[in-house]
Amino acid sequence: MSIGIIGAGSIGQALAGHMAKIGHEVIVSNSRGPESLGGLVRQLGPRARAGTRQEAAKADLVMFSVPWEQVPEALSGLPAWNGRILVDATNPVLLPGFRLAELGGKTSSEVVASLAPGARVVKAANTLLAAVLAADPRQSGGRRVLFMSGDDAPAKAEVGELFGKAGFAAVDLGELAIGGRSQQFPGGPLATLNLIKLD
Repeated sequence: MSIGIIGAGSIGQALAGHMAKIGHEVIVSNSRGPESLGGLVRQLGPRARAGTRQEAAKADLVMFSVPWEQVPEALSGLPAWNGRILVDATNPVLLPGFRLAELGGKTSSEVVASLAPGARVVKAANTLLAAVLAADPRQSGGRRVLFMSGDDAPAKAEVGELFGKAGFAAVDLGELAIGGRSQQFPGGPLATLNLIKLD
């Protein structure tokens, strides 16, 4: 499977690392262009390459992690989604002060879904600090919990299986309007929780 990464900050790098480690082709992109990603791609290994946003968005499954202010621009001008999965790891944080963005009563992932028509959006990988997300998820006789939510059950199952292969224990919180609110940062009760599911 090819995995596109839109946003190569600390969260995007962590996701790319896990996906490359379990053998997927990874296409990493950022706002500065492929030439800025040479060092990261070398670190990720032979299964990774740098690309444009458009190239990353053509992958079989896309993982999305950009600062909230950049979300509309990062999702504009992309190829048709046609039912492909978009894993939303963004958080609606405004700086300075870590303020919650104005979302019009929606969850952040509902906003993302409205900007990516035709994508099956699954909220995941947004609650852990980047260093924790990047670390080996197999810890202390168990697996690190990764929360996810979404409105498409088969998409969630596929994302859960993907993260399961990487060593995480995926926990389904339900639909975006409910589960997405619980895992949203700032404000969600599950944000930054680092839990281990014992085997």
